[in-house]
Amino acid sequence: MTGWLGRGDVRFFDRVARLYDVAMPPSRTDWATEAFAFAERPVERVLDLAGGTGRVAAALAPEYDPVVADVSAGMLDRARGRGLPAVRADAGRLPLRGDAVDAAVVVDAYHHLPDREAAVREASRVVAPGGVVVIRDFDPTTLPGRGIMLGEALFGMDSQFVAVDAAARDLTRAGLQSRVLDRGTVYTVAGRVPGE
Repeated sequence: MTGWLGRGDVRFFDRVARLYDVAMPPSRTDWATEAFAFAERPVERVLDLAGGTGRVAAALAPEYDPVVADVSAGMLDRARGRGLPAVRADAGRLPLRGDAVDAAVVVDAYHHLPDREAAVREASRVVAPGGVVVIRDFDPTTLPGRGIMLGEALFGMDSQFVAVDAAARDLTRAGLQSRVLDRGTVYTVAGRVPGE
């Protein structure tokens, strides 16, 4: 299904790019330590998939080497303005070679991906063996999660929220060893790419 804002709500994000960081709280990265510890390789290069203005990448930058990928040109302009490397790309067709990064993260954006299966498959392809794919998103089975889901629907977004266990199953179906790292309004799941 494609809403009036376009696949992945791109028109909305292009329009609000200048105000997005003002309206959103700073990104936390306390989840990253446990998520990256699930990897069987050192994590240095991180793909911030559907990373928008690069809030997550910027928060990870002191310790990691991030690159932002997003389909919204407006959001990527903001990421580049932060000095972050950025590539305009559909999450289901990444213009990156296989094994290009040690981890791929999708933070607060999994529900915007129009083809989550393709996105997870592509993330798995570009993450080197032993690396991890991490999903951190809102759980629609919680009261605050339902509120966020309703709010996005009122904005006309095409969001498709999935609960924590469903996100873990998405990673497992892609051939990754998945683990739920935390539950709640915001959850974190990680999937480890099989080693060679």
